[in-house]
Amino acid sequence: MTVNADQKPNQTPMQIALELAQDAANNGEVPVGAVIVHNGEVIAKVANQMKALADPTAHAEMLAIKQALEIVGTGRLAECDLYVTLEPCTMCAGAIAHAKLRRVYYGADDPKGGAVENGVRFFASDTCHHAPEIISGLNETQSAKLLREFFAARR
Repeated sequence: MTVNADQKPNQTPMQIALELAQDAANNGEVPVGAVIVHNGEVIAKVANQMKALADPTAHAEMLAIKQALEIVGTGRLAECDLYVTLEPCTMCAGAIAHAKLRRVYYGADDPKGGAVENGVRFFASDTCHHAPEIISGLNETQSAKLLREFFAARR
């Protein structure tokens, strides 16, 4: 994988996503980070920004997809992989399918809002025209811990 100037050497995409999630938590955002990799290079990395942008659609996955599409310039991300710290919701799963991402790696399951292996199971639906390969549980412990600590501090 190519290392960007602001990226630590030997840092995996999920480690970058976890750092982004921590940054989001530090800014009062739900701690979710997303990274998109194309040909071994990180081309997009974003944290949740729903509060900062006053936009309920500003999930890390949505913002990362937009960034990656600008870089790739094809309207599709078929040669790209998404790394995200939390199971994508229905909105994000729809965007993932439309962008035709090749693979989705995610950390923590989301029994309430997830749409991949929980909830509507979007990619298993007959109406889903593209289902990426799914790899779940990547750095699950760290991802889940960030979320638990974030929500515990708000109760």
